[in-house]
Amino acid sequence: MYDIFMWLIVLWGFIMLGLLAVGGFFMFRKFLKKMPKEDGFSELDWQDFYIEHALPLWNQRSKDLLNELVSPVPELFRDVAKERIAGRISKIALDTGAQEITLDHMMKGYIIATPKRDHKFMKKKLSELEIDYRPYEDLFEYADDEKQKFSIFEQTEKISSRSE
Repeated sequence: MYDIFMWLIVLWGFIMLGLLAVGGFFMFRKFLKKMPKEDGFSELDWQDFYIEHALPLWNQRSKDLLNELVSPVPELFRDVAKERIAGRISKIALDTGAQEITLDHMMKGYIIATPKRDHKFMKKKLSELEIDYRPYEDLFEYADDEKQKFSIFEQTEKISSRSE
């Protein structure tokens, strides 16, 4: 009986250590995104800046489409994904001097802000919504990639110079 109890305590210790490591990993990633870059602003500061300045450009149809696009994301992460995608869409719209957020802005921002590992799910969702993503195939190479560690806000020149 004593041995079983000791093994349960050891097992519980490993489980707790594993859970703490996973939680610490995600907290550290959030901390890194909040760290200021060379310009004094963090990735999240820029994201909030672009969303705030482009808020008048968002019409109800664009907001509804954004909500629909992030619907496959688990509810726990949906708000973070929505803010990240909205920040990218907002930057693209502001950089092009748009008067409102269009489907073109949404597609560009959605593709760039979506991690490469989720492209299969993204394409499936776009197909369900009957949105043709083929004109934007070249943007998939600029998508968020955890391995390259670039800011999603650094790709604007490549997207803006792209032929329409």
